[in-house]
Amino acid sequence: MKRKYCFAILFLALVIFLTGCSGGGIVTPSGPDEAAVKSVINEYYLAINDQNWGEAKSYCIYNSDKYYKTCQIEDMVNTGYQYCNIVTINIIVDIKNVSINGDYAQAPCDISIIISYCGYFESDTVSGTLHLQKIGNTWKLY
Repeated sequence: MKRKYCFAILFLALVIFLTGCSGGGIVTPSGPDEAAVKSVINEYYLAINDQNWGEAKSYCIYNSDKYYKTCQIEDMVNTGYQYCNIVTINIIVDIKNVSINGDYAQAPCDISIIISYCGYFESDTVSGTLHLQKIGNTWKLY
């Protein structure tokens, strides 16, 4: 029973870390950059689903809040493996729109999360805004 509560707490922390809420102005997105922003967001969550932590972190600005949140998710999943042989994460992101202002972008999203471990599963849907910055020719989460 202790394991169930441990994982419930881990799941709730995961939900909190996966979204960052913030307001922002409306800016008209520009074509290729909008597609690139959406691609980075989708690839980031696919890397988390695959538990490919190095790849997930590569979509983040080093030392940013999103980078550290990714490290914390990795630590939570690794803690889960101490109790279970299999820990799965399934995240589906629904990007509402993309607003780009120069080298900065915002993307309001709905994120559906299912995490399973030791025969239990937890699911939730959260809403938030993801923030990105263009560094060189690459968009990164921060």
